Amino acid sequence: MMPSTIRKNMKQELRQTQSQNRILNHLFSLDIIAPVILGIIVLTAWEISVQVMNIPPYLLPGPVLVLKTLIQEWNELFMSLLITIKITVVALVVAVVSGVLIAMLFAQNKLIERSLFPYAVILQTTPIVAISPLIIIWLRDNTFAALILCAWIIAFFPIISNTTLGLNSVDKNLSEMFKLYGASRWQTLIYLRFPSALPYFLGGLRISGGLALIGAVVAEFVAGTGGSRSGIAYQILMSSYNLEIPRMFAALLLTTVLGIAIFVLFTVVSDFLLKDWHESAMNKDG
Repeated sequence: MMPSTIRKNMKQELRQTQSQNRILNHLFSLDIIAPVILGIIVLTAWEISVQVMNIPPYLLPGPVLVLKTLIQEWNELFMSLLITIKITVVALVVAVVSGVLIAMLFAQNKLIERSLFPYAVILQTTPIVAISPLIIIWLRDNTFAALILCAWIIAFFPIISNTTLGLNSVDKNLSEMFKLYGASRWQTLIYLRFPSALPYFLGGLRISGGLALIGAVVAEFVAGTGGSRSGIAYQILMSSYNLEIPRMFAALLLTTVLGIAIFVLFTVVSDFLLKDWHESAMNKDG
């Protein structure tokens, strides 16, 4: 028993060590180091240029001043960012649920797909800036719902288009095998089409995450809601109106970091779900 326990413990320690080594190798890889070094160079050149050229802060603040302003205004800016995060998350969840359900419907009936898919394209190509004022007027008694609807319109299409493509991209040999064994339409959908569509869905999810944030910010710009329920876009607007440009840059920085965090989160989730069987993730580890 003892040698077996020792071997088991040694295998667990070996797996942990290999996992830690992979994480360290990834953190110190060229994919991470190169962008970081370039970012440091750009920020340093920006700060030096502002100092040497004596550019006033109301025209272009330096990175140091933006960081100081972010620290000073952190409480108010972060509370506004939480409102924007809430809108983004709710809109993305609605987009995922509605997009997947409609894609499933498209996969079951080609006539429905051909009839409704063009309208999804029209919805995607309609400028949100043009229709968001109308949506906010229609839902003037519920501004939060109006903001979610605007963000949903932008985030919806990548989910439905990618998922539909994935559900229709099933290997013909596997599909014939399911038919041979008498699998029902729903069994084929759950056990064959869903796994085949997962990489496509995750790709669309990464796109929709950033688009939901963009939709939320654009809707907040149009709505112009203030007070304790104002999002980060309202803080950007007010800072620009009052020529508080360092504060505006600090709010923009928070928005940018949030967008990057959303993309990184869904990239990590995608790699975790696909790493053991799909080439797109296996190649990264290899």
